[in-house]
Amino acid sequence: MAAAPPHKPGTVARPRRRGPALPDAGADEPAPEGLPPGRFIRDAGQAPDSPGAYLLLITLPAPLRVVLPRRAEVTLPPGRLLYAGSARGPGGLRARLARHLRTEKTPHWHIDRVTLAGTVQGAWVFPGGDECALVAALAHLRVPLPGFGSTDCRGCVSHLLAWPVEDGEL
Repeated sequence: MAAAPPHKPGTVARPRRRGPALPDAGADEPAPEGLPPGRFIRDAGQAPDSPGAYLLLITLPAPLRVVLPRRAEVTLPPGRLLYAGSARGPGGLRARLARHLRTEKTPHWHIDRVTLAGTVQGAWVFPGGDECALVAALAHLRVPLPGFGSTDCRGCVSHLLAWPVEDGEL
């Protein structure tokens, strides 16, 4: 066993940080390929109350018909979806994720229809992060509905992505 590094008398030696990780994701919820390091949470109380970006993991058990303004109706197939969003208001990430994780709510955003029809498994959180940067990092994933969640964004095709399901999963 290696000796602890020396430190000044009267101070406490602190463990070295090894860089960001996905402490709650593990083998249970592996991160999508290309996703920057973040923390996976299943409870909004685990999220910081600071502004930032998040990536929801949603399981949709049945097809869902969705209509966006000035667009044709589209049916989202069952499977796993990822939704990139931001939380800049009061309560930051904690408040926004608390809303998304609620099973009873009045729909306000397009994503509310999806979260009410499906199950939010949790979210990766990125304090200070940018939702468009998350979408760019996951550009290899299929876009099931162009324009979804990105009506105020000029650079992204969609903030809703399909995450392929492994054999035997939903």
